[in-house]
This record gives sequence, structure tokens and C-alpha cells, in this order.
Amino acid sequence: MSDLPRKAVTRTAKLAALPLSFAGRATWGLGKRIGGKSAEFVARELQERTAEQLFKVLGELKGGAMKFGQALSVFESALPEELAGPYRAALTKLQEAAPPMPVRAVHAVLEERLGPEWRDSFLEFEDKPAAAASIGQVHRAVWHDGREVAVKVQYPGAGEALLSDLTQLGRFARLLGPLLPGIEVKPLLAELRERVAEELDYALEARSQREHAEVFTDDPDVVVPAVVHQAEQVLVTEWLEGVPLSEVIADGGQEERDRAGQLLARFLFSGPARTGLLHADPHPGNFRLLPAADGSDDPAGLRLGVLDFGTVDRLPGGLPETIGPCLRMALAGEAEEVYALLRAEGFVKESAALDPEEVLEYLLPIIEPAEAESFVFTRGWMRTQAARLADPRSPAHQLGRQLNLPPSYLLIHRVTLSTIGVLCQLNASVRLREELTAWLPGFDAAQGVSGGAS
Repeated sequence: MSDLPRKAVTRTAKLAALPLSFAGRATWGLGKRIGGKSAEFVARELQERTAEQLFKVLGELKGGAMKFGQALSVFESALPEELAGPYRAALTKLQEAAPPMPVRAVHAVLEERLGPEWRDSFLEFEDKPAAAASIGQVHRAVWHDGREVAVKVQYPGAGEALLSDLTQLGRFARLLGPLLPGIEVKPLLAELRERVAEELDYALEARSQREHAEVFTDDPDVVVPAVVHQAEQVLVTEWLEGVPLSEVIADGGQEERDRAGQLLARFLFSGPARTGLLHADPHPGNFRLLPAADGSDDPAGLRLGVLDFGTVDRLPGGLPETIGPCLRMALAGEAEEVYALLRAEGFVKESAALDPEEVLEYLLPIIEPAEAESFVFTRGWMRTQAARLADPRSPAHQLGRQLNLPPSYLLIHRVTLSTIGVLCQLNASVRLREELTAWLPGFDAAQGVSGGAS
């Protein structure tokens, strides 16, 4: 058995100790102030120590704790610059790696799920994991037919660990809020809890990945590895060689950043239109930048590899038809029409009476990227938007509190914000309007509401 849960008491104690340690560091900071250190120096050092411990614990525990950390990682761009530095390195680590499961535990799962002769399925199998994440780790191998494959093995006890961690984190979400300005912690944790069953169901994940792989076969821009074999707690897919998006964010050239950003936006909007599914876990660890199909070095030919289909939103008709017309009319300044659509769709509560012009003003900065032919997503822009919505004194914040997010839009909203967060980390110049015109029904008035690219 894996030591993922270890003892439930140990996991719970580590998470429960976090609020106490936050308070302890605040007292330590006060002592530093009394001792003559400047407020700015103490605040920065306090933030660094807090970030280091918070994400060290989240990464060590895997399970729901690490899942929470990965979800936070895409919002790093929204943090104020003076706070972002300490978080950036700690959050990035959660996108690609975690402490590995013991080899004996991996072999035990494979023997139980693939049979005593599980090694006969492989020509080669690397015991050292190539990647580890919140509920499982990936091993590189060669399938019996010679194909290079990725073997994802679920941690025993992953379900219990996920629920336990998320419950424990929820108990002190209020304390985490001030450490993560602009991020709504409680709704994020609630949504992660709701998705636990899907995360653990490798049969459902295999189905979603097969559907994507079939649609994107021979696509010039997006690559989805085929599913080779699936069993309970084990998923075997074709190996995808490429540069992790986290490395492009850290060290990529501008042409690579722009290409990655364009393809990420394309996948966000084309995926639901083509498959009826929305990939709902867009953190950088789930994407690779692959060479051009013809092997050339031209950055314009780079492709986006997409991994991990454990969390998807099923949208049989694609993204809701209201989104396209609403964005188009907002850009055209049609405040009354936008307000009527939002009210009809449930974004404006029945008891609320809002000024349509104020609602339009609230929305326009959010959809600013769609106005330009090419928009540069930056951390500075993201921080400005987060501050505008998070500051209790701002009109945007006050108006936002009176708006409502219908349940059917919750996951779409988070995925969109998460994708924008990654685009800002990439500092990518993206022709977003081009993707909206091609894939979002009703955005282009000439399309009507049944438009889209083929």
C-alpha cells in the first residue's frame, strides 16, 4: 500500500497546524518590527516564510492538498508583484512533481489491476516515475507492441486523501484568503470536492481522452495521446514527448510563448465546439509544446500536446449559446441587450435592479482581450483586473457582489479564468478575437448562433 494517506492523523495534523503557524509567524513579524526592522522588510520576509511552508505541506501530502495547490498555481499572475515572487517558485513545483510513491506500492497496484504477469504487457517499464501529481503518478514504459507509453498509476487511498484534505482546508479557508488576494478560496475548494469522483474514475477519464484523441487525430495544432489500455487505478496512454508549458513560462523565447498562448486559446474554444467536452484542468503541467509535424524548427508550426482528462465538463452543444452574442453585444456597447441576456440567463438575480451601463462597464475590462486584433496578456494586466474586482471600495467589487453565477457556468468560468492566468504567465501575444470568431457560436454576427469553424 502507498504511504499517501500514511496515517490520517498525520495528514490532518499537518494541515491543521498551518493556521497556527501562520499566527506564529505574525507574532514573529511583530517581534521583528519591535526590534527595528522596517514594515516592508518584515512583510516580505513573512510572506516568503508563509508561502514556503504552505506549499511545502501541500506538495508533500499530494491528495486534495496538492490538488488545491495546483488549482492555485494558475492564479499566480493575479498576485501583487511584491507577493508574487515568493509564491511563483513554490507554486510551479506543484505543476510537475511531487514525492513519489514507493516502487513496491506501484508494483502492487499493477499486479492487482493488470494481473500477476503484468510485466508481460511491457517490453520495458521504468520504476522511477516521470511525473507525479495529486492522485497518481506517471511511469514511462514500452508497451508490448513497441509503442512508448505513459502508465498512470493511482495512489491507493487517493479518494480518502482527497476528501480529507479538502475538508480540512475548507475549515480554515477564511485564513487562507488574505494570503491569496483576489482568489475566492471557499468556492474553489467546494468545486474540487464535487469533482473527486470524476478524478478517481480512470474509465471516465479514458473515455474523455479517447473522444478528444479521435476528434483531434491529424490536427495540425493540437495533439492528444491515444489511450492504449485502461483498468481500475491504471491508465496507459501513448507517450507524449515535448517541453512542459511550465518550462516555456520559465525560459521560453517570445515566439514559443506566443505560439503556446495562441494554441491554448484555440484549444479552450475549439474543444467544446468539436468534442462537446471542456478540458477543465488547465494548469501548465497538463500541456506540452511539441515540434512541428514536419520536423521543422519554425515556431509557427509548434503544436500543443494536451494531457490529463480526469476533469471535464460535458457540454453536448458546446459552450452555451448565450456567451457569443453577449460578448459581441458588449463589445458593440449594447448595454440594454447585454443586460437582458444576463438577466434571462440568471446572471442578474430577480431581486436585483442594476444599471445596464454600469454592468457593461463592469464587463468590458474583462473582455478587453477580444477588442484588439492581438492582445498581450501580462501579469500586470491580470493584477489590475484582480485588484479591480477584489477591492471592497471599488464600484466593480460592489456590482460584482450583486451578480450571480449560474451553476451551469461555474466550471466554464473557472476554466476561462485559469486559462487567462496561464496566458499571463506566458506573457503571450494572442489573437483571441480570431479564435472567438472561429469557434464561439454567435460571436460573429454573420454566423448567427449556429456558427463555428470546421
